[in-house]
Amino acid sequence: MPALPSSLISSVSCAPALTVSEAAGGLLAALADLPDPRARRGVRHRLTVVVTAAVCAVVAGHRSYTAIAEWIADVPATTALALGMAPDRRPSEAMIRRLLQAMDPQLLTAAVSVWLAGRSAAGTSTSRRAIAVDGKTLRGSRTADNAARHVMAACDQAVGVVLASTDVDGKTNEITRFQPLLDQIGDLRDTVITADALHCQRGHVDYLAERGAHWILTVKGNQPSLHAQLAGLPWRAVPDAHPRHRPWARPP
Repeated sequence: MPALPSSLISSVSCAPALTVSEAAGGLLAALADLPDPRARRGVRHRLTVVVTAAVCAVVAGHRSYTAIAEWIADVPATTALALGMAPDRRPSEAMIRRLLQAMDPQLLTAAVSVWLAGRSAAGTSTSRRAIAVDGKTLRGSRTADNAARHVMAACDQAVGVVLASTDVDGKTNEITRFQPLLDQIGDLRDTVITADALHCQRGHVDYLAERGAHWILTVKGNQPSLHAQLAGLPWRAVPDAHPRHRPWARPP
């Protein structure tokens, strides 16, 4: 069964390289306010400890629940202690799977995204940040009873980190999920947002302007008046922006 689109695995599979101590540090604080879906009685491992350990396993290249549990079981005692676990009492695969599947995927994604956004902001250069917005249908998510799942994500183009994601179910579409997706990102001032022609919408532009962002949107036939206006401009008289590259948006 594929991972949920908003799950831990999909959230951090593109995370930058980091050490266990780095992950166990900032991530514990980011997860501190997440509600624990388990009953208090019988809880042996704190939620923050289990999720932080799972994050370390994922960024180490382990994608399935079984592989995550094997990584946790095999790490040295010093690493287990750094993660807040007793070396002789580590969470099992069944416990890790049940906990992660029981958690609210949107809350988990938001918490992990805040942590990833902080890491990417600390590691980026002084150049303007660029975020790509795009939607995809998840391969292998279709079942006999349910249609394939469609998600939309916002990705930092410099470091390849997914900063936010949201489900797009059959009752809505990508256009209506554009603003809720970017609302998950705290500061968009002076950030360049790129999206395909579907998101060339007046409401999207007004929203980005209110948040102090810049935008690059593809203009196609879904905006006939704007497309006709742009096609009528004297593009051949516009000098190249770079001697080695021609403007990508020039109509034929």
